Amino acid sequence: MHAIGLSFVDWLIIAIYFGFVIGLGFYLKKFTTSEEDFFLAGRKNSSWVAGIAFLSANLGALEIMGMTGNTFKYGMYVAHFYWIGAIPAMLFLGIYMMPFYYSSKIKSVPGYLKLRFDEKTRVLNGIAFAIMTLLVSGINLYAMALVLHTFLGWPWHISMWAAAVTVAAYVTLSGLMSAIFTEIIQFFLIWFGLFLVSILGIVEIGSVKEIFARIPPSFNTLWSTSGNPAQNGMVITWGGIVLGLGFVLSFGYWTTDFLVVQRAFSAKDLRSARMTPILASFFKMALPFIVILAGLIALVLSRDPKSGFHLLSDNGHINYDSALPLLIARYYPKGLIGLGVTALLAGFMAGQAGNISAFNTVWTYDIYKSIINKKASDIHLLWMGRVATIVGIIISLGTAYWAMSFPSIMDYMQAIFSWVNAPLFATMLLGMFVVWITPNGAFWGLITGMFSSFFLYLADKFNWIDKSIITLSHSSSDMAVNFWRAWWAWLICFFVTIIISLFTKKKPKEELVGLVKGLTKENVDKDISFFKKPEFYAILSLIVLIALNIYFW
Repeated sequence: MHAIGLSFVDWLIIAIYFGFVIGLGFYLKKFTTSEEDFFLAGRKNSSWVAGIAFLSANLGALEIMGMTGNTFKYGMYVAHFYWIGAIPAMLFLGIYMMPFYYSSKIKSVPGYLKLRFDEKTRVLNGIAFAIMTLLVSGINLYAMALVLHTFLGWPWHISMWAAAVTVAAYVTLSGLMSAIFTEIIQFFLIWFGLFLVSILGIVEIGSVKEIFARIPPSFNTLWSTSGNPAQNGMVITWGGIVLGLGFVLSFGYWTTDFLVVQRAFSAKDLRSARMTPILASFFKMALPFIVILAGLIALVLSRDPKSGFHLLSDNGHINYDSALPLLIARYYPKGLIGLGVTALLAGFMAGQAGNISAFNTVWTYDIYKSIINKKASDIHLLWMGRVATIVGIIISLGTAYWAMSFPSIMDYMQAIFSWVNAPLFATMLLGMFVVWITPNGAFWGLITGMFSSFFLYLADKFNWIDKSIITLSHSSSDMAVNFWRAWWAWLICFFVTIIISLFTKKKPKEELVGLVKGLTKENVDKDISFFKKPEFYAILSLIVLIALNIYFW
């Protein structure tokens, strides 16, 4: 495909956006005078600001382009990533876990592991998280460059460096503060820039009902075909969806991944911090009306010979990630294409900035200060955070080139999450809710969980064992293997942690006050009415979630 012809107005919109986010970084630099400003945005944000940034940090390449492409490939089952695979975990974070995180005044998730367990568990998670973050960060750079290269005709290397330099500029200048401000702008850009794709697609095809009528029957339901994997596009059973995605991968990501949790840490008080993921859950539930609907529209058009719509192919393989950019090219007139391309770039930059701001915090506090320079001053840590940002971007460029070698961005992402987040969730869950879990139990359980997940990944890739052993099903896809591998990693970590804790030294209870349920005062939001409490909004979110699952059953 030839590059989309951009008009002067299109180029102007893209240039204004890039100029604005860099200018914002320079403006906010004067407010970034301490390490708390740089790493936690001064802890001054309202729940709405933190909530929008919380979700925007998640709106990276996988979320926008990857999920649209996966809908083309799997159908409505991709909505599970948004609903069962996100909302329960986001609500659990706000109601049960945020009081422990926020009240302990930690600057990172590994910081909680140090207080609850010990230094070695913190460093283990800090290193694993830093590596994972840089690998994921490379995906955003790669996808951003893919759009610039394929659809605007920019050379590959220029595309990569343009993306990297822009993010490096505004995050280095004022850290999390500028990342959050730009994430809020990017959030609205994504909605306004991409929602029109779905509207115009519905207009062309006729109606939402017509879209569902023209896709394969196995592609238009959520649960009704999950009893038999052969009957649904994802080739997976409800057990894999509930245990692997709905429980382990979802909770592992939303409750322990510092990339998103960091945004809640920036809230001005505990109630705002608890409301952050709960408010974000409503927007998260609405995203399928952009992403899933666009994927289904692309599928309908590709099945109609008269439409002339075809996805790009690379060496004979369909490039599913091209679905959304091709729809933008189809529907947007000159002048609007610039808005659509800017919305895509905004999403990738939001994800990239989120990864880099999380990386610089974990590196500075949980690796550099913990191991290398224990007596570092606040001014020195602020300097180190800026250096870590630039180094992180450079390493991300390397991982971006590596990401190009993977057949599917989705495969790459789910593999990484199952290595790190799945076992970490078992460690966190036991640490927050079971008093007698020991430091050695947590450390060795976490290591065992990580290595078991990595071993199962290699065993599947090199056919050492049959897929059916992992998925407990004769018919299964790569996605099913990802879900079940996460479940086994969680289960192994969970039981190894418990067994070792039974035979190793426990921490004194007085050291665990404020870190474990049962040893923490339950005085959260006692003086406000029920209708203003986070629990009330969590119940509303849950009702909407149940209604959506029943409607699309």
